[in-house]
Amino acid sequence: MNRKLARLFQPSFQLYFVCLVLFALISAFFSIPLAVVELAAILALAVYSRQHTNRCRREIARYLENVTGTVDTATKDTMANSPLPMIIFRPESDDIIWTNDRFLQLTGEREHLFDAKLSALIPGFDSRWLMEGKTECPTEVEYGSRRFLVFGHLVRTGGRSGGFLATTYWVDVTEFSLIRERYQATRPVAAVLLLDNYDELMKNLTENQRSALVSEIDSRLDEWVAESGGMLRRYQRERYLFIFDEQYLAKFIENKFDILDAIHQVVNPSGINATLSIGVGKDGETYRELFQFANLSIDMALSRGGDQAVIRNKFTFEFYGGRSKETEKRTKVKSRVMANALSALVSDSSQVFIMGHRSPDNDCLGAAAGVCALCRKNGVPVHIIKEAAPPPAQELIDRLSPLPEYQDCFLTAQEALLIADSRSLTVVVDTNRPDQVQAAELLESCNRVAVIDHHRRAATYIEGAALNYHEPYASSASEMVTELLQYIVEPNQILRSEAEALLAGIVLDTKNFTMRTGGRTFEAAAFLRRSGADTAEVKKLYQNDLADTVAKYALIQNAQLYRDHIALAVSPQPVNRIIAAQAADELLNIMGIDTSFVVAPDGDKVNLSARSMGDTNVQVILEKLGGGGNAAAAGGQVSGQSVDEVAQALKEAIDQYFEK
Repeated sequence: MNRKLARLFQPSFQLYFVCLVLFALISAFFSIPLAVVELAAILALAVYSRQHTNRCRREIARYLENVTGTVDTATKDTMANSPLPMIIFRPESDDIIWTNDRFLQLTGEREHLFDAKLSALIPGFDSRWLMEGKTECPTEVEYGSRRFLVFGHLVRTGGRSGGFLATTYWVDVTEFSLIRERYQATRPVAAVLLLDNYDELMKNLTENQRSALVSEIDSRLDEWVAESGGMLRRYQRERYLFIFDEQYLAKFIENKFDILDAIHQVVNPSGINATLSIGVGKDGETYRELFQFANLSIDMALSRGGDQAVIRNKFTFEFYGGRSKETEKRTKVKSRVMANALSALVSDSSQVFIMGHRSPDNDCLGAAAGVCALCRKNGVPVHIIKEAAPPPAQELIDRLSPLPEYQDCFLTAQEALLIADSRSLTVVVDTNRPDQVQAAELLESCNRVAVIDHHRRAATYIEGAALNYHEPYASSASEMVTELLQYIVEPNQILRSEAEALLAGIVLDTKNFTMRTGGRTFEAAAFLRRSGADTAEVKKLYQNDLADTVAKYALIQNAQLYRDHIALAVSPQPVNRIIAAQAADELLNIMGIDTSFVVAPDGDKVNLSARSMGDTNVQVILEKLGGGGNAAAAGGQVSGQSVDEVAQALKEAIDQYFEK
């Protein structure tokens, strides 16, 4: 028996005997016979102690051997007769060392699998999770028609320099897994189907023509939903509710919601194609929550231009379609209602903070100047958030700052936070994404927020706004603010510089009234002209110096054709966002080019500018790279990548867009 283990069970008497011998030697100075007797007694005690110790050691050894043998027997019996299949193998070489009978029954083998390879026996099994220190396989393992959860652990053999042995236990979860899959496949999904242009389709049609048109649309919808066995019901004249099992959603996605194309083939006698938007809600705890998700999805689809499908789960949105050209669907009734609502919201506020997207351009600042005019009409103090670095609209800021009405108007985000109170109103213009605003902390601290934007909505947007005036069909945020001003202020109550700022914003986003213009765009421009805007002064805002002009045409010179109709310009030299955007605009003037992309470094980031005058939706493409905008004009910035890497990612995004 191990001496260390013996010492744990037996006390040591050596010190006591040493003391007794010393006392016996000392007593010899007084009496020799007494010392001899003491030594004899000590010797007898030593002999007895030695015999007793040896006997105890033998009894302890027999007990430990009995216990160890019993445990070994129980362990071996447990492993051999375990109700769970077990296998011991070497993870380095995949060699099987031992299996119990349950595992043999699982594999259909009659003899032990000595010298066999586990990977050859069960090809789908990967033991890397054991080497990573995990005790449970992260995925289910399929073998034959059964599915297993595998648990295990490693044991080192032969000391530190030796290898490992892995012991695994296989738990059959086939029935549970099938029930789980069945549950997931049969979870309800709610979808709201909306005919985007119902009014335009039915306009000036007879009752028979309307019935025939609705009947054709219903027939195509019934054919689309028939295979799913779901329930389709129309609950408003242009809205349908579709409830079906989740297992059919994957097929709809695989077919890219081909019902959108099928409905688009329906044409009324006036030659107008029908368009459909689909909002899908999934992963809801209740039917009410599913319907809420579906309504959020349909709102998102409409805010992105319609004619597309949007899926909303608990966390995010997924987008399908949305490549058709946007058609103007605004009404003056909505503009008038929004104008009155914004005026009332401003009047009820202690002060107003206006901010746009980071690096605000002329459209962003023009819309902010228009909101300032509205606030001045209502007698409410107003401030515009400024950035430390000069933005693209710096020249417009320089024109407004000296005006008496704009004294102390421009504040930094930190200064605004110091004076903000519970009745402060934050107006966000020219963006709807919280991650792109100039002062995210100010947006989060104010509980009263209004949003005015014309960009197609992305998956992340400002939620819970007291007023959300979102029109993806408008040319610019400046146009939207100008429409609001027409119902609140008179032309002579707008400063000339404010009118020119608003007109500059419209000119910027319409490319001198050549892109994304409608009748409302020219009405807004006419109102600004009556308010004193000078088109010559607006033109001066877009003059470039010689260096910027050379940089712009250097970009154009380096452009290359991609997919026969796309101009792609990649600049190795730093170029600011304004020049990149102007180069993208200029590339559309080349015959045969209907889409342009510019990739250029700007400090530690890479700028992306995209323009389209055809059917290509550049926003959908740049969303893959974190950008945004609208169908005809989009942009973005990428950090942490080189120009070549961004250009390659852009090409992949373009290829994915056209492949779909």
